Amino acid sequence: CVTLDVQAACRDTSVTQELLKEGFHRDLLVKVELGEDAGGCAVAAQVRLPPGIFVDPYELATLQQHNLTKAVLFPDVTDVEAPEYLARDVVLLLFLEPEARCSRCFRAAVPVHARYHRPAQGTEEALVALESPEVLLCCCHGHLSAECWEPAEVDAPCSSDTSPCQWHSTKHRPAYEESVLRVPVGLREHNSLVCALTLLTTGLCTGLILAAACKYGHF
Repeated sequence: CVTLDVQAACRDTSVTQELLKEGFHRDLLVKVELGEDAGGCAVAAQVRLPPGIFVDPYELATLQQHNLTKAVLFPDVTDVEAPEYLARDVVLLLFLEPEARCSRCFRAAVPVHARYHRPAQGTEEALVALESPEVLLCCCHGHLSAECWEPAEVDAPCSSDTSPCQWHSTKHRPAYEESVLRVPVGLREHNSLVCALTLLTTGLCTGLILAAACKYGHF
């Protein structure tokens, strides 16, 4: 069978991702082990971020200025204040760095942030599923096996110092697992209580401000 021969010749590339830390502000760690040596090639992970999670482009720019990470966002304009239900998917191309003790191992991390969600009924958390990344290779000065790699539609250079070249993705993709981010949300049952307390607090603060203005103000 041709399919089996191709899969036998193309050793599996493994990819794992972890969401580190707790709360709304996390670090996304991606680790890749290639099935073959990729000497001279750039290795990247293409991650599709759902509306419930985002990368701050301003924070990313600062990290890149200090050479702490390399990544590209598509689109590159992100509303960091938008809640989950007004946001949209974003694609992150994260450039991976080689590990010292493994010639076929690469890794990189980038800060990610959870968005606020609508209040839920009967649960105190929303689940944000993060699909496994797609592994990409960009070999501007080398060649990849046509049996194992196919051209990918990625409009980005191999690195920040080179012109755009052709990225490739693996033809034989094993089944990867999703990562799930649990985001705390409010309860709809508490809407009336929250509204009442908000109005009471606003009225009290407004009264205190007016009282202070009348007592100490000069009109």
